[in-house]
Amino acid sequence: MSDPSSSNFVLHAKSDQFYWEGTGQLSIKTFTNGRAYYKTHRGYFAVEEARYLLLNEGPYAITIDEEHEVESFCIFFRDGFAEDVHSSLQAAPDKLLADPFHHSRTVGFFEKTYHLNPTLSRLLQQLKNGYSTQDALWKEEQFYKIMRALLNVHHDVLKDVQSLKAVRYSTREEIYRRISLAHEYIQAFYARPIMLRDIAQAAGLSPNHLLRCYAEIYGKTPHEHITELRIAKAKQRLSQPDCRLIDIAFEIGLNHPASFSKLFKQHVGLSPMQFRKKVILEKK
Repeated sequence: MSDPSSSNFVLHAKSDQFYWEGTGQLSIKTFTNGRAYYKTHRGYFAVEEARYLLLNEGPYAITIDEEHEVESFCIFFRDGFAEDVHSSLQAAPDKLLADPFHHSRTVGFFEKTYHLNPTLSRLLQQLKNGYSTQDALWKEEQFYKIMRALLNVHHDVLKDVQSLKAVRYSTREEIYRRISLAHEYIQAFYARPIMLRDIAQAAGLSPNHLLRCYAEIYGKTPHEHITELRIAKAKQRLSQPDCRLIDIAFEIGLNHPASFSKLFKQHVGLSPMQFRKKVILEKK
């Protein structure tokens, strides 16, 4: 039996209940029609539609617990593949001719969820559509295209790291990684009562340091981010006529419909019922 780490491959499945833990290759995880939760030695991640999770090689656990089937489409890259592609993008042409298999240093992706940009979304859909029918050469070409897209995103992230206010680059990089963990913790658990100390602990920072750096990177406070997520989820659920206000309130982490109504109107300018009527009228 061949070693999985020596090849690129795809896992495509559907499940409403699933749990697995072990060690995996460098990979990206995408899901539609629901959420999946991941835990690594560094933090927690919730992956949902229109986003993907990028994990470096190492141990992790995944949990799916939904009332309906969630579709997963995950890509695993062989050892050294990212470095091969990165080297071909960075090295001078004459160096590539002299040593086409030269490896650059480890890429070291930032483990977090990312928005699916149009390019990557198109490439992933293309691979999903053709994976069961196309030959090995076609598939390998798609893996290279996807890795180039991931490296372009990584390059943009490095620009954000470079802009942080710290003397040493290694310090800026570590701050970015820790604030990213805080960001992921919020996205995973915004529907629960979260205290600042919980978020700071997830990031391994003091609350004051967290607040300062979080605003620098994301342009908002943790509380503002939690509120944005709760309002977005509420809008989604209010567009479904059979969802009761009390159920939506509990679903987004509020204990009473009155608290939900007050928060929603404060940020949307309409009461939940007014928003629902507006959505229904727009659909007609």
